[in-house]
Amino acid sequence: MGEKVVAGAFDLADRRMYRRKLQQCLLGLERLLDEKRFDRPRNLMGLEIELNLADSAGLPRMMNEEVLERIASQDFQTELAQFNIEVNIAPHRLSGRVLDRLSEELRTGLGYADRMAGEVGAHIVMVGILPTLEAQDLVSANLSRADRYTLLNDRILAMRGEDITVDIDGVEHLVYTSGSIAPEAACTSTQLHLQVTPGRFAAVWNAAQAISGPQIAAAANSPFLFGRELWRETRPLLFQQATDTRPQELRTQGVRPLTWFGERWIDSVTDLFAENVRYYPSLLPICDDEDPLRVLDDGGVPQLRELTLHNGTIYRWNRPVYEVVDGVPHLRVENRVLPAGPTVTDVLANAAFYYGVVRSLAEASRPLWHRLPFDAAAANFDAACRDGVNATLHWPRGRGGTLTEVAAADLIREELLPLAHAGLDAWGIDPVDRDHYLGVIEQRCRRRTNGAEWQAATFHRLVERGLDRRVALASMTQRYRDLMEAGEPVHTWPVD
Repeated sequence: MGEKVVAGAFDLADRRMYRRKLQQCLLGLERLLDEKRFDRPRNLMGLEIELNLADSAGLPRMMNEEVLERIASQDFQTELAQFNIEVNIAPHRLSGRVLDRLSEELRTGLGYADRMAGEVGAHIVMVGILPTLEAQDLVSANLSRADRYTLLNDRILAMRGEDITVDIDGVEHLVYTSGSIAPEAACTSTQLHLQVTPGRFAAVWNAAQAISGPQIAAAANSPFLFGRELWRETRPLLFQQATDTRPQELRTQGVRPLTWFGERWIDSVTDLFAENVRYYPSLLPICDDEDPLRVLDDGGVPQLRELTLHNGTIYRWNRPVYEVVDGVPHLRVENRVLPAGPTVTDVLANAAFYYGVVRSLAEASRPLWHRLPFDAAAANFDAACRDGVNATLHWPRGRGGTLTEVAAADLIREELLPLAHAGLDAWGIDPVDRDHYLGVIEQRCRRRTNGAEWQAATFHRLVERGLDRRVALASMTQRYRDLMEAGEPVHTWPVD
């Protein structure tokens, strides 16, 4: 099939044509749902991790093409900037010793990639935001050399009509103006995928939204940007601001940003895709020759490329995914909440917590989202990003479900970890893996520590010893990388 790339001005006729294709795709999705054409549940999970490239001094290295050429594996791909790469792990069935197998695969793959990167003077750092990034690193000249990134940059800036402003008020205050979307590249995340049936999609998505705040509280790992200490998990707010297509007047009018938490619980996956079509501009206007309704009439399965591409430029923290694999369509929830790192063990502990809690909440007889207002879930997300493991969240407690303030670490230990335990049992995860990885989350909460707390404490210790702030950040980053490679979970790391 051919594709038409609508470039240049993307005029009114182009927009109308593209919107018609999106509407056709949406009708195609609805027919597939009505005809029950989706893949049977296979309990499949997937994992993607975005990575940073740094030199031996902890400073960013703009050479992802050279590194990927040496790695020479389809599991590793480019990301937005030249100091980014991404590793994609093949889908695994959630059962047995899957977490142990994933640990071995990740350690082997990342170790090999780091050795290959070392041939050109680079090292892999798995962290939410590389602490040594400076404003001069995040410019359009350092975007990866791919047409998609250039087009995305041009479209966002054209729609915005003005430079991008980053304004984050945390421990310190940062105001920064950029002429490109390059600041988005500072945000490196872990993405967790879960294949679901159409009938279970809404419950899984709602559950994932509800626990996004606790996820961030336990896993925060992005406290620094441009030498400033900001939020414990600065990445989501930075990502939202760096991808914002709205000039000030549209923000004032309440127009939705490309990156957002959402505004309501859902009843069906079509709620999200319909919202995408109704409210969001088309950033990458690529039209396919496929007529999805005709494909369905002929007994085939449409790819719905316009709908999936459009969906890929709307950065929900829990995103719906439609894909056709071996001629059969399936749906996934993509959880985009977590930062990368600090270690493979920490990444898999975060995954175990997520998959376990989501399973329990999605199957609960009394859904959490009937008691937790959506606005409270969104506020929890913001509070956890700001304060990390020391955040205070709002959660329904008692028989009446009264919304109560509770320390995030206590909520996780007392209520969510038991749910995660039961959920992993329901998946059939081996008890050895279950206890090991959930034990990592418990220890973070007991010690009130995670990657962000370790970074901040180490940085301040170095500054107290007389190091310049930027030297302290570089020294901390080098120490972080050494401990990351050693592999012990972050709650055991010493603050030197």
